[in-house]
Amino acid sequence: MAFLTGSGVKGKVVLITGAARGIGAGLAERLAADGAKVALVGLEPEEQRKVADRIGAAARSWSADVTSWTDLERATAEIVEHFGGIDIVVANAGIATTGFVRSVDPAAFEKVIEVDLLGVWRTFRVTLPHVIERRGYLLAISSLAAITHAPGMANYAAAKAGVEAFCNSLRAEVAHLGVRVGVAHPTWIRTDLVSSADAHPVFGRLRSGMPGLIGKTYPLETALDDLEAGIRKRARTIHVPRWVGALKLIRSFLPPIVELGARSRVPAADRAALEDIAARGARESSITGHGGRAANKL
Repeated sequence: MAFLTGSGVKGKVVLITGAARGIGAGLAERLAADGAKVALVGLEPEEQRKVADRIGAAARSWSADVTSWTDLERATAEIVEHFGGIDIVVANAGIATTGFVRSVDPAAFEKVIEVDLLGVWRTFRVTLPHVIERRGYLLAISSLAAITHAPGMANYAAAKAGVEAFCNSLRAEVAHLGVRVGVAHPTWIRTDLVSSADAHPVFGRLRSGMPGLIGKTYPLETALDDLEAGIRKRARTIHVPRWVGALKLIRSFLPPIVELGARSRVPAADRAALEDIAARGARESSITGHGGRAANKL
């Protein structure tokens, strides 16, 4: 039996979902460079194979949908057979939509909750026996959106807040088994998901108008630095950057502040969203990013 005592990932098997791009791909490359063996799991097999090819023999790609029990069970079994076990799981797969509750495409809205929340639960449930065997570490990628709930992000905020709550409960359940559970809260990171949302004709302007640090977009390397350090320490929480953690201390005051700021901006955005839907259709207006298109089979 392998034990995750101390820091570092050398020789450990790390399963990462949503590993085709952005945080998932970057973490795979970082952790492999530190001596880990990485299993890339996701819906974009061609992109994931490119990541695996860049890494070399320490990486291998598996095509799997985190909302599918069958896919996850098959991929997990094959990963264990190939690498001999699983030490660390990073539930990173996530998508987003753009849209207000009254007009967003319903199927796209619900797919976000299925991928971003239920996908974490399913990933952890399927891999947990193997992580328990190695007294390992589970990390779920939540978001700043779990703390600050902006208009146009109801499903994403709900899913990411659910991920935080889920991890808090799970942590208490598995501590006696030697398993540690972490949750990460990145702010806006320059990834495909954020870039595609910023390109939206309505919601890109709404997001870019967020004040101060709340609206600032950080380079991918910032997130990778903090996440890599947190994984090495088996951290309980990882805030990207650190000021995100400070918001937790005042989160009960944030909804009224968000509502106040939305008064002058949402009415025009609401009208523009309806016009965009009339022009392009609700589905096309709602879905963002390559991952979102893959999850929605577009």
